[in-house]
Amino acid sequence: MRIKSYHLFAGVSRVLQDALRVYVTLLKILIPALLVVKGLELLGVIGWLGRILAPLMSVLGLPEQMGVVWAAALFTNLYTAIAVFFQVVGETPLSVEQVTVLGALMLVGHSLPVEGAVAKRAGVPWWATLVLRVGGALLFAWLLHCFYSYFSLLQAPVELVWQPSFSSAPTLSGWAVEQLETLALIFVIILALIVFLKLLQKLGLERWIHLGLLPLLKLLGIGRSAANVTVIGFTLGLSYGAGLLIRDVQNGVLSKRDSTLALCFLSLCHSVIEDTLLILMLGADIAGILWARLLFAVVVTAMIARWPNATANIK
Repeated sequence: MRIKSYHLFAGVSRVLQDALRVYVTLLKILIPALLVVKGLELLGVIGWLGRILAPLMSVLGLPEQMGVVWAAALFTNLYTAIAVFFQVVGETPLSVEQVTVLGALMLVGHSLPVEGAVAKRAGVPWWATLVLRVGGALLFAWLLHCFYSYFSLLQAPVELVWQPSFSSAPTLSGWAVEQLETLALIFVIILALIVFLKLLQKLGLERWIHLGLLPLLKLLGIGRSAANVTVIGFTLGLSYGAGLLIRDVQNGVLSKRDSTLALCFLSLCHSVIEDTLLILMLGADIAGILWARLLFAVVVTAMIARWPNATANIK
């Protein structure tokens, strides 16, 4: 009985240590990034970037004022961008196509200071993140716009079924409390993910998951060892997937090639549950923001995997 209790205690201790190691690594990245984002927001950088992006919006078939919405997404997160969207949309008539194209921009290109810092720690440099997230967002949104326009799809006016009421801007202390709550929640999620992965290994289900994902991973040029972190990042978010990916790279489980390709894929398509639901709330078409985004991410990552020495040059 004592031996069983000892093994149980040792197992729990290892899981907690593993979770804390991943969490501390993320905190070293997230806290400075969050402070930089808040500083940029207070300096009015978002509005300035929105004015720079405004001319690009017409190329994508969007009103120029949508530039500030994407700027908010790039520097902060989707929640802030959605709040800005409702503030600037006003009486501007938007079609389902336009909301879908805008949603595509936001889903690929958002939270760059935070998620870019996480990706850099995991081995993908800033220049590659900017090319993938900003360039990829513009290319994906433009392809969607061309497709919908050519076939005259989704041209009906969008119906906003919900619109928030806006309160006064939060104080710095209120913002700090919100960030602390978010960081605490991140630890809970990381701990739950590690427990879940250990349980899969114990039950022998991890092997079946790898086998099921083998065709997709092979197409992406990613090894089976990256299956877990790819699935987690794909469903829950880049920070969680990259956090576990950093751990696996440090432990020698993942190669540089596999970690780079997994991050390239996750940069283009991650958090498909939460993020997709947020953009659907605006009236976007699910085929464009989910299935087309997944296809786009697969094609781009497969091209990177087959480009001679591409992963070796991403450093």
